[in-house]
Amino acid sequence: MLEHHPARLYCRNLTVGYGHTTVLKGVDVTIPNGRITALIGANGSGKSTLLRTLARAIRPSAGTVYLDGQSIARLSNRAIARTLALLPQNPVSPDGLTVRQLCRFGRHPHRHLLSRLSGRDEEIIEWALAVTDLLPLANSDLARLSGGQRQRAWITMALVQETPILLLDEPTTYLDMAHQLEVLEVLRSLNRDQGRTIVMVVHDLNHAALYADHIISVVDGGILAAGPSAELLRPDLIRTVFGVESLVIPHPVHGGPLCVPLARRGAG
Repeated sequence: MLEHHPARLYCRNLTVGYGHTTVLKGVDVTIPNGRITALIGANGSGKSTLLRTLARAIRPSAGTVYLDGQSIARLSNRAIARTLALLPQNPVSPDGLTVRQLCRFGRHPHRHLLSRLSGRDEEIIEWALAVTDLLPLANSDLARLSGGQRQRAWITMALVQETPILLLDEPTTYLDMAHQLEVLEVLRSLNRDQGRTIVMVVHDLNHAALYADHIISVVDGGILAAGPSAELLRPDLIRTVFGVESLVIPHPVHGGPLCVPLARRGAG
């Protein structure tokens, strides 16, 4: 009998690999409900693989991902798509789509086969385009947009899917500083105002400190530590995870941790 667990999304003894290479080894992870969780780690540590396995985009060789107390492997695609949305690192869309047409795909889990978009569907699409600042580009060809604009279009489609759990692999990739902060503010608003659970792979530790409630650090295919951002972002953890010496000081505005890298360990 599976023990009662309050989290909607978690995994136990997860092992994942590609061919003969094992990427994750016996991983246990619990995603806190209604919080923003940041996955941090060096390139190749397994954080993106973990995110995609939680979304059932990758099948583990051992262990189980649970969604609402059930093995995610036993759930239908529609049931999963109504509960969680995944934004991968480099999504690929069919040629000739406009931004609005891409967003309409996000409503598929909520519609009957061959049914038309309802008025509510269109309202949700308009809302998502507005919060990602894409209304002026709604009828533009996706292929003609800049990398940053395309990234925002994919985030918009994920929002349109209207799921309680949102998984994002480096959502600020290709974005300049202003748009990075805009996207992160949108995610924080979704979390605070709508209670959505958000899990995102993050490279910028100061973004993790500012926007995430919970941090999971991934090192060599295992979990080094997991807990509140203010407790985990310490010089010793940053040294172990990234091989970088750093100062962690109080942020002058919000008082949370501010990470100041000094040098890569062994450099000089």
